[in-house]
Amino acid sequence: MQSDEFLPASATSAKAKKLAKLQANRPPAASSSTTKSKSKGKGKAKQQATGAAAEPAHLLSTQPGGAAAAADEAMDDIERLPLDAGVAPRTTVGTAQAGDADAAMNAGGNGDDDDDDAVMIDPSQLPTPVVRTPIAQLEAAAAASGGDPNTLSFGAITQHNASGLTQRRKISIPPHRMTPLKRDWIKIYTPLVEECGLQVRMNVAKRQVEMKTSKHTPHPSALTRASDFLGAYCLGFAVEDAIAMLRLEELYIESFEIKDVKTLHGDHLSRAIGRLAGHEGKTRFVIENASRTRIVLADTKIHILGTFSNIKVARDSISALILGSPAGKVMGNLRIYASRQRSRM
Repeated sequence: MQSDEFLPASATSAKAKKLAKLQANRPPAASSSTTKSKSKGKGKAKQQATGAAAEPAHLLSTQPGGAAAAADEAMDDIERLPLDAGVAPRTTVGTAQAGDADAAMNAGGNGDDDDDDAVMIDPSQLPTPVVRTPIAQLEAAAAASGGDPNTLSFGAITQHNASGLTQRRKISIPPHRMTPLKRDWIKIYTPLVEECGLQVRMNVAKRQVEMKTSKHTPHPSALTRASDFLGAYCLGFAVEDAIAMLRLEELYIESFEIKDVKTLHGDHLSRAIGRLAGHEGKTRFVIENASRTRIVLADTKIHILGTFSNIKVARDSISALILGSPAGKVMGNLRIYASRQRSRM
């Protein structure tokens, strides 16, 4: 218990002294309290007084060798740690990265990973490096052979045997064209043999025309042109018109049906076919002569033979007739087109 003569240094006023005495005389179980006081010269200030009678070390004492000395002895017992305690020493970037990589490899490396790496990078599957001959050796070889060292020299190519490059083609003949084929066989057989240099025969049992190249075939495309010629004849074109496929390169065949332009049924379909043909075929002849094409009307199918631009003119005229345009209007447009073509010629 502290005496009345020794009061805290903060107890300067009479009220503060009285409060300090009351706190000093309290029993040991009393809790701490906070007091506020006003100083005369410094205005308002907060003063806290904590402690109890059993623990006088919490109060500031002026007695030598009191609680302050005990607190200093307690602080001396505490071991002070250096400021860099727990901090790893600084190393260079390269050494740290290498150490981290080695640690990661040692910590997480397993036998399975090593096997996977061995499979993923298989030296036997790597591409073979390209071995290039130095330019000096190429120039020396060219000079030794007596040629120009600045030009490339290739070995001689062995001549291919034309008879070994035989190509065959079979064209099926529809039943309704078998009779015309028998009648026009000489007209078909002659240009295929003389102009295209092909070997041709008729397989009556299979109803096919079989063609084969020979050493007399002038060009590899001759077989393709012959196939187009026979295909045009099978569609219904005359031999004199279809033979142009053998001699001209810019001829094509375009086929379409009436239902592709407009869906018609019954009498409407029959009237559309009649408008395309005209009286005794006059409308079809006018379209052919004006557009310089050949047209075949096979029931509801229409086949046009000619160049790309001429086929477009004939197709537009036929489509107008199918859609219901008067034949006189279509013929008038064709006359204008034909006159313009003649003026350009």
